[in-house]
Amino acid sequence: MAIRVLVLADADSKSLAATLGSLRAQSHPGWRAVVLHEAPHQAALDDPRIAHAPWRDDRSLRDLVGDASLCLLRAGDRLVSEALGLLATEIGQADLIYADELRDGAPRLKPDWSPDLARVTGYQGRPWLAAPALLARLPDGPVGPRETFPLALDLMLEQAAAGVAHLPRVLAETVGADPDAAARADLVIQHRTAVAEPMIRDRVVDLLWPLPDPAPRVSIVIPSRDRLDLIERVCGGVLHETAYPAIECVIVDNGSTDPAVLAHYDALRRDPRVTIVAYDAPFNFSAMVNAGVAAATGSVVVLLNNDVAVLRPDWLDAMVRQALRPKVGAVGAKLLYADGTLQHAGVVVGLGGRAGHILRKRPGDTTGHLGRLRVAHEVSAVTAACLAVSRENYLAVGGFDAEAFPVDFNDVDFCLRLGATGRKTMWTPAATLAHLESVSRGPSVGVKRVRFEQEAARFAERWRDAIRHDPYYHPGLSLTTFGEDLE
Repeated sequence: MAIRVLVLADADSKSLAATLGSLRAQSHPGWRAVVLHEAPHQAALDDPRIAHAPWRDDRSLRDLVGDASLCLLRAGDRLVSEALGLLATEIGQADLIYADELRDGAPRLKPDWSPDLARVTGYQGRPWLAAPALLARLPDGPVGPRETFPLALDLMLEQAAAGVAHLPRVLAETVGADPDAAARADLVIQHRTAVAEPMIRDRVVDLLWPLPDPAPRVSIVIPSRDRLDLIERVCGGVLHETAYPAIECVIVDNGSTDPAVLAHYDALRRDPRVTIVAYDAPFNFSAMVNAGVAAATGSVVVLLNNDVAVLRPDWLDAMVRQALRPKVGAVGAKLLYADGTLQHAGVVVGLGGRAGHILRKRPGDTTGHLGRLRVAHEVSAVTAACLAVSRENYLAVGGFDAEAFPVDFNDVDFCLRLGATGRKTMWTPAATLAHLESVSRGPSVGVKRVRFEQEAARFAERWRDAIRHDPYYHPGLSLTTFGEDLE
């Protein structure tokens, strides 16, 4: 494979020498390099494979690369000796491949292709290799200013790529800081193909997806039994502290006997937005939420535990905007324990041997590896403690599996079944709530523990391949510490 390496040089000759030295050490023989200098530059022409040229805004990428594959480096980047050969071999049927890197001495271990995360963070970084077929699909205009070229090229490649592969190996030491949020937002606007509006949130770029006008009705399904304190708080938060304009609250009651709770239900029934469904059978969380969805009239459904508390009025708006996207199935929220630590930042399949909440018990402002907890991004699954999904998508996969997973793993199974149909799961920090986690159910001991292990075994049998590799979690990160630690 012929590979053209473009090297963006600066005034530091030692940095450039390090990069060119790593190129000369490549095991792959078919590379040629063009060093692009900020100004006309006199360079020693001691290697016929390396050309030097000044940067020109009016040149085209095709003029620089020709019919070869493309790799872009900055002066100071150093490839391991087998980097280009491995990228060329592993690209396979994809037309873009990226690998892991060391930056400032710290490993950047990346997930498999996560387009939402890539669009707002550029996590894929360097090194990468783009195939000629992909380059041919890019606009054949001038490359533009040198300062914005790398980011603009990244965005164009992301949008034009038909298939993106990830090689989970550190193949380079790289230099240079990521562009600031304002610069990225400006370029996302220039190169966007989606209808989302780029915005800056928490000092990073995020995307605001459109909401129809009028806003669709959202049915919030709350399974519950007794516990006046919980049902008062969650219903008060939904009905009186949530800014969304079209809410239906569906309480699925599992045999409450507390007179105070029953009296509260009578009061709630006076609100036309509230429906109470009686579920008179042994506790089965999956069956209860299925019954709630069957009674719901909204085009979007939100499953909400009774031990969740609303913290911000805009939480539902953020979830609905994601849930209405064409290729999105389930949407999860950022959930915090009462002490402010993280309870839910997405589910990693394989964590703990089955599936688990990543970064649980870490500080609530934890940004996560590659800063991903600051933005909405793809995950394999989210918890049903707060899960949004369009009614159409919920019914398309048959809802929750009440037979195999009456209490546990039902939410992860649901998300994976959505994923199997091409509907991805999203997690967003723009929806942040508090969760006391199963305070109304109590711990799994005795008979509950036996039931848990039975459901865990069914989950492992059904999703064995998913447990082996979660595409949104690097295989070099720990599956035992819940903390993105190096394995």
